[in-house]
Amino acid sequence: MSEPLTNEHGVEIFTRRIFRWDEVDTVHWDDDGLNAQIVTGEHMHLIRATYAPGSTYEMHSHPHEQFSLLLSGRIRLTVGEESREIGPGDGWYAPAGVPHGGEILGEEEAVFIDVYSPATRWILGELATGRVTPAPHS
Repeated sequence: MSEPLTNEHGVEIFTRRIFRWDEVDTVHWDDDGLNAQIVTGEHMHLIRATYAPGSTYEMHSHPHEQFSLLLSGRIRLTVGEESREIGPGDGWYAPAGVPHGGEILGEEEAVFIDVYSPATRWILGELATGRVTPAPHS
């Protein structure tokens, strides 16, 4: 068996070119109502995050820039000094070091896609604090 392909930061690169999210391991944080899945390329991470209704997308910042797109649900979102309610199709940009987070509104879970750049090991440490459910192998 060959060694996995890694990027310049030592992070394993996702080798599939086309995938379904049910083919990707899921990390759960039961106390936060959060589930996340990650795929990594040479220069970016792609994360699918799901928050339960009524949960909190904790305010946080990190050393990487982030673009996000809300697929479903509603969030009262804060990025830096700006706050507003957003819905499906809306997005946000959090530059490196800028605090962001919010509250999940209504009775529907919030599902969003994050793109982080660059793809370094920092996010893997965050994911290591959750419980992993492996994807069924095809």
